[in-house]
Amino acid sequence: MADLSTLARPYAKAAFDYAKENRCVNEWQNYLTVMSAIVSDKAFETYLNNPAVSALNKVDALRDIYNASANTPEAEGSIFEKIVAVVSDIIYDTEDKPSNKVSDAFGNFLTQLAEQDRLALLPTVTERFTLLQAEDAKEVHAYVTSAYPLTKEQELLIENRLSSSLSSKVIIHVEVDPSLLAGVTIKVGDKLIDDSVRGKLKQLKTQLTA
Repeated sequence: MADLSTLARPYAKAAFDYAKENRCVNEWQNYLTVMSAIVSDKAFETYLNNPAVSALNKVDALRDIYNASANTPEAEGSIFEKIVAVVSDIIYDTEDKPSNKVSDAFGNFLTQLAEQDRLALLPTVTERFTLLQAEDAKEVHAYVTSAYPLTKEQELLIENRLSSSLSSKVIIHVEVDPSLLAGVTIKVGDKLIDDSVRGKLKQLKTQLTA
């Protein structure tokens, strides 16, 4: 059987890709952190592993416990103690449950995990999500324009030198513009390195007419 990391990887990537695209990475990180604490607690373990409980009911329980813990930030004790205080109410379907605060998109993600009997993977998914978030924060996109098509070796050389200079993982995007005559331009953020013949001629013209 595959290890937990291997099983969790595609779920974490799908979650991170969605969160990044929809600009809610921090929100999803918070969801995952709290949900991981819930499924790791002994008070919830029996309920989670009960085959008689449907996937939908498990997701509803997670939603409600999340909301309960989110609404009691001043309560004494650890997150686990807060969970213990409300878990019996969730299991026995008491009235006056707190309203759902989890987004529909994250609820759908939980449902996918539950239907595949993968809710117990949440702590490992969270670890992988956090790693992806850290890696993404270090990524830099560089836009390289060359007078002629670059070879793979030249692209790799530029990528490695930029990575070393910026101390970050660099992803380059290459375009060809014959009007540069020769050389390249490299744009990173709002900085532009113009090492093209066209750029040098323009600079020379400016100096001559100054």
